[in-house]
Amino acid sequence: MGGLLSGASYPLRAVGVLSRTPGLWPFVAVPVVLNILVGIAVYAGLLFTGLNAIDALVAGLPEWAVLFAWLLRALLVGGLLLATGFVIARFGVVLGSPWYSALAGRLERQVLGDAAVQEPGGMRGALTDLGRAVRYELKKLLLVMSVSVLLLAMNVVPVLGTVAASVGGIALGVVVACLDFFDAPLERRRLRFRQKLGAIRRSMPASLGFGLVCFVLVGIPFLNLFAIPLCMAAGTLFFCDRIAAQMPTSSPTLRTGHSRSSLGVV
Repeated sequence: MGGLLSGASYPLRAVGVLSRTPGLWPFVAVPVVLNILVGIAVYAGLLFTGLNAIDALVAGLPEWAVLFAWLLRALLVGGLLLATGFVIARFGVVLGSPWYSALAGRLERQVLGDAAVQEPGGMRGALTDLGRAVRYELKKLLLVMSVSVLLLAMNVVPVLGTVAASVGGIALGVVVACLDFFDAPLERRRLRFRQKLGAIRRSMPASLGFGLVCFVLVGIPFLNLFAIPLCMAAGTLFFCDRIAAQMPTSSPTLRTGHSRSSLGVV
């Protein structure tokens, strides 16, 4: 339980670190502006269209099903908000990736010092990064679609199947949140998709607490526009504290005390 709560505290820790490090603010401000532009488009298109569709669906129910209609509306609206937050997170992570990568790199250098890993530069490095990013997003999409089909099939079983599918959906969202917000430092080490999943598994239960809080934050309308850069910073701090020592390119003996205390990361 302590590890779960500790992992959940990293977004709050990131707020403290960012507030004390003005040099990092541009790498947060630019993605926030991009997220606002994306959010306006997504909310105007997906959210309002979805709400109108829900109203039309509920209006078609018979009068005796009023209570059922309200419950159905609540469930559908909740699912729509989560879906909208997921779409915004997808666009926000991709469009803001250059700034998030720079933010993660600076945080990692401040916390890990000489143990931090530098990204390859040049046009060849940029093209390699682009190709890896596309493949990574496709693999995440395949993971989400595969698990979603399984969860949908579980709804065939009354009550228990629906409960299990709901819990499974949250678990899937937690894993995707960890993949999103741990990716900058993990990608810098050129890890494969399965290795990134392994890093999440080895850092449990703290990674579950982290992913759950971030999953909720990116699902809250309008707050998610600001939460994505915050969760990116929190994911890098989590990596430095709990994952970096497991990486073959990182040495746990380098800058493990002074650097962290200077940022207030415990």
